Amino acid sequence: MASSIGGFRVCSQMGGSGGGGGDESGFCTLMEYVGKGGADVGDDLVVLFAHLQYAAKRIAALVASPVNSNLGKQAGIAGGGGGSDRDAPKPLDIVSNEIILSSLRNSGKVAVMASEEDDAPIWLTDGGPFVVVTDPLDGSRNIDASIPTGTIFGIYNRLVGIDHLPVEEKALRNSLQSGTGLIAAGYVLYSSATILCTSFGSGTHAFTLDHSTGDFILTHPSIKIPPRGQIYSVNDARYFDWPDGLRRYIDTVRQGKGRYPKKYSARYICSLVADFHRTLMYGGVAMNPRDHLRLVYEANPLSFLVEQAGGRGSDGKSRILSLQPVKLHQRLPLFLGSSEDMEELESYGDVQQTVNPGYEV
Repeated sequence: MASSIGGFRVCSQMGGSGGGGGDESGFCTLMEYVGKGGADVGDDLVVLFAHLQYAAKRIAALVASPVNSNLGKQAGIAGGGGGSDRDAPKPLDIVSNEIILSSLRNSGKVAVMASEEDDAPIWLTDGGPFVVVTDPLDGSRNIDASIPTGTIFGIYNRLVGIDHLPVEEKALRNSLQSGTGLIAAGYVLYSSATILCTSFGSGTHAFTLDHSTGDFILTHPSIKIPPRGQIYSVNDARYFDWPDGLRRYIDTVRQGKGRYPKKYSARYICSLVADFHRTLMYGGVAMNPRDHLRLVYEANPLSFLVEQAGGRGSDGKSRILSLQPVKLHQRLPLFLGSSEDMEELESYGDVQQTVNPGYEV
């Protein structure tokens, strides 16, 4: 359980005679929260989260490093020309992927890792109880401009009933589970603060990295997204490519003529984790109406988090978590936000953008 002191949250022991939880400062850390003094998610998941938070801290240091721009700008060296490219700089999203892969392998708790950066899932540990899907560094193209980036992850139980299948087949089938099977999900926001937001199916909670101790401290327990916001987040430079329903919705709410009689404001970072985090805090809708975002790595974990906070995740027609992935890198439109805003948006019917002329991405 948690109580408030000075804006932070303090873990209190949920049982036993060992006294209160929390570190020496009295604040509740992520590892104390997931352990027996807090959510008590089980020893295996505690071990996995210890390694996930370690990976997050390494990536946070990487994206904040003055050498990261050189890694990004010289990324084209890798894989090009003759000779060995072993020592060539790698893009930050590839380095982040390697950090997460190493951490998950070292945990000994992950059977399969499926990443946006890999063509196929990677089988890690026979008997590992978990499957992890991840976008290692969302928004990496924004790093040179010091725009926030993030890591997204989802965790499933391994499908033990298919252990007899060949490795490649069982790795893929484990990775293509429906979002309804998620046992945990989260994102890490790398910005002015490093924030790890997660859910185990009983609320959504955010932890902020304390650089003086290296701990993630519980700062936002039981986040509740407002049922109605006043912000929409979308690239409306593509307004003329949108379907009629989406154009009418945006025109209506920004004029203050929707169900909520106030004019909406646009806030768009073009970094999914950052746009989603702001929406989770303040309400409204974050969206990409094109077939652009990945169901497995992005849409499912973030929809799990927003639902646990009282909001909704949709492709514009259907609940995201009800969709069955058929391909590892399957893309779809994504709308995430407040329950009342999402209901109003979907009432316009045609909100999925089916054309994308004249753009590189």
